[in-house]
This record gives sequence, C-alpha cells and structure tokens, in this order.
Amino acid sequence: MSKPLDVDLFVEDRAHEVLISALVERLAREAGRKIAVHVRSARGGHGRAKSEFNVYQTHVLRRMEGMKFPDVLIVAIDANCTGFNDARNSILDGIDASLKSQAIVACPDPHIERWYLADQTAFQQVVGGNCIPARKKCERDYYKKLLAGAIVHAGHPSTLGGIEFGRELAERMNLYNAGKAEKSLKRFLDDANAFL
Repeated sequence: MSKPLDVDLFVEDRAHEVLISALVERLAREAGRKIAVHVRSARGGHGRAKSEFNVYQTHVLRRMEGMKFPDVLIVAIDANCTGFNDARNSILDGIDASLKSQAIVACPDPHIERWYLADQTAFQQVVGGNCIPARKKCERDYYKKLLAGAIVHAGHPSTLGGIEFGRELAERMNLYNAGKAEKSLKRFLDDANAFL
C-alpha cells in the first residue's frame, strides 16, 4: 500500500479550510490517490495569512518544529477584489522557489463564499434554498452576509454562516458546472486535478 501524499493546506480562514480540504479530498478520492491533509493556518484573514505564510515557509525550509516538505502545498487566499490574476501572481511571487514545484494556489475571486454558492443545484439540495450572488461585488463581507442570509432563509439556525455545509457542498457539487460559474474555482480544480 502506497504512502498517502502529505498535503499542507495553508488557508486564510475556516471557510477556506472546510470547503477546500473537502474538495481536495474528493478530487484525490476520484483520482484514486490517498492523501493526508494538514491544515497549517486557518485564522486571521488575508493580511495575517500572507505574513504567517512567510513564517510557515521558514519553518518548512529550516525543518523547524518537526516541519517537513509537503508533497503538495495548497495556498488559499481570497483575491479581495484585486482581480484573480494579480492576486494569484502575488501569492505565487511569495512562494519560495524550493516549494513552487509542489504548490497549488486557490484564489477565490473575490471571496470564498462565492465558491460555496457556485453550484446552485447542490446548494438547494444541501441547504434547501437558493442564493444567486450578484456578479463580482467588492463590498467587504457582502458574500459572507449573503451566504449567512441564505442559510437562515432556508430555515437553518445562524451558527457558522454557511461553513457548516462546506463538506457536504463539496461532495454534491457538479464540479464542471461550479467551475463554469466561478472561473477562479475552475482554475483551482484544474490545477489540483493535474497534480493528483
């Protein structure tokens, strides 16, 4: 039996952690690959994620605190309305050359909550309601509020703002349709599939 691929998942918050880890696990399973996902950061938002990513890289490169080179490194940070290409390039520029060959960038444009809403059929099956987001609004927390509102409107208690449905949404999504709806999601799925 082959050793699972070690996947380090460096994310900006819990919403990224839940959905992206579930998507990666699904992609690996569908590709017949065994993986072990290790969440390396999941708190603090965009700015803190970038600075903590530098600390993470230092620890990996110097083998500090038992850290080792991952087989796959996924860095997930929202585009935050800077545009997908600029945000993705900024993340790639911050990845040390010795880690780039195993790095995959997830850059939800503009925010991860759009990925939760990418497949409306899956959203309706899992949550019981629908929520079609406006095209690329840059208002801070717009999509977070939209997702949380859709959860409440569907009759669920307001607990985690939709994050609690992330794993199930990842399993139910038609990845082709979700990728068509959200280009930044398609790019991540294509890159992850190519690696796996």
